[in-house]
Amino acid sequence: MALKHEEACFIGGEWVKPQGNEMLDDLNPATGEIFARAASGGSEDIADAVDSANAALKERSWLNMDPLERGRTLGRLAQLLREHRDELADVMVEENGMPVNFAQWLEIPMAADVFDYFASLIPVTGGRTLPFSLPGPQGEYLLMTLKEPIGVAGVITPWNFPLLMPSWKVAPALAAGCSVVLKPAPETPLSALALADLAQEAGIPPGVLNVVPGGDEAGRALVRHPQVPKIAFTGQTESGIEVMTHAAPFLKRITLELGGKSPQVVFEDVDLDEVVSGALFGVYLYSGQVCQAGSRVLVQDTIYSSFVEKLTARTQALSVGNGKDFGTDLGPIISLSQKQRVLSYIEQGTKEGAVLMTGGKALEGPGFFVEPTIFSDVKPGMAIAQEEIFGPVLSVIPFHDEEEALDLANGTRYGLAAGIWTRDVKRAMRLTRRIKAGTIWLNTYQILSPTAPFGGYKHSGIGRELGPDALEAYLETKTVIVDGNEQSLSFF
Repeated sequence: MALKHEEACFIGGEWVKPQGNEMLDDLNPATGEIFARAASGGSEDIADAVDSANAALKERSWLNMDPLERGRTLGRLAQLLREHRDELADVMVEENGMPVNFAQWLEIPMAADVFDYFASLIPVTGGRTLPFSLPGPQGEYLLMTLKEPIGVAGVITPWNFPLLMPSWKVAPALAAGCSVVLKPAPETPLSALALADLAQEAGIPPGVLNVVPGGDEAGRALVRHPQVPKIAFTGQTESGIEVMTHAAPFLKRITLELGGKSPQVVFEDVDLDEVVSGALFGVYLYSGQVCQAGSRVLVQDTIYSSFVEKLTARTQALSVGNGKDFGTDLGPIISLSQKQRVLSYIEQGTKEGAVLMTGGKALEGPGFFVEPTIFSDVKPGMAIAQEEIFGPVLSVIPFHDEEEALDLANGTRYGLAAGIWTRDVKRAMRLTRRIKAGTIWLNTYQILSPTAPFGGYKHSGIGRELGPDALEAYLETKTVIVDGNEQSLSFF
């Protein structure tokens, strides 16, 4: 793998310059400096990519490939991701500030596992034979369903997981037999271009995977294109609403993985040290720039003071710095504008009366760094308890009993994830049934698997990524009824 094509789009198996010759400045958020430039495609480039994807569908070189061979091809891509782990990690550290240990040991291996998982589903994906029922005497009929790819899948991914998020969508789409046009976030184009390079090396046919970096123009063109029947999007809830609006006139199939304000509910019967460690991982992973970040920690009032004290002490011991350093716990915020957004929420939290326990400031010097921040005595209606900040800011909220904890947990417009920390299994299961969230973690947080469907309730999205549910999102079901009777049914 070599990033010799960073100034080009990948369309039809070829590296081509964007038609407008526009470029993206790829900033290193740890330094604030431009370290690379990448192609910035527009609506014309998206149109070319869609044409290429449709041509690949008509040629059927991917769909007609033996299912086992198609699976082996995705498996080769998974292996190439592992083989180029260090190179890919270097790219991620440069373009989004991700700590290198996280990139090497979580992001890249998990992306490879996603391709392996969906490769394994290809040979067993198909329709079913079903019992047939008709009023009157039952004749000889065969009822079956066929599974067919939707067509061209338009994929729009965010900057926080620049390889993992594309894998969540590209892998099931390719496993289903679709072709793909991927538009990565303008902040992190190089990781997606590297994926295209490795996909070509793995043997995925030309036009099956196309990558067009770009901004809003490219994204809107992809969503609005009449020959793209499927859109998969991960990003802010407001952007997801815009995607729905533009997709609605075409009745496109959509998958939206959107924002969150996820609670971690801590009961008095836990081991405090163990839960503090879990809660820290839940909120400060990748500097809190994670959609399912457990940024609201709800703590039973009997242990509230002790928990806040331990949590504050542990937070103050975390290392903030350049992701290139293996000792870094929290890297930078992705951009200056996002850094300013995080700081504005911290200022608002203070003005609304929450108690700042630690952090709250930007680090001096280059780059976009914000200290890991904890607020205690947070009221449920405060902005820092209701709105997705997407940064290292944690709100700790007391509750008295199980019912109050449930009301607080469900007390936002989001429903992406939740964590429950307790030794009482019956209580854990009661709350699991009643919390409105797509993923519930019991005595852990942030643990994901390619086999586990992921997505949200309420304003956190539509549909599911990962697991068998994700594959179904890229398939159409066709019902076939065969008359096997000697004499066909006739009413006239």
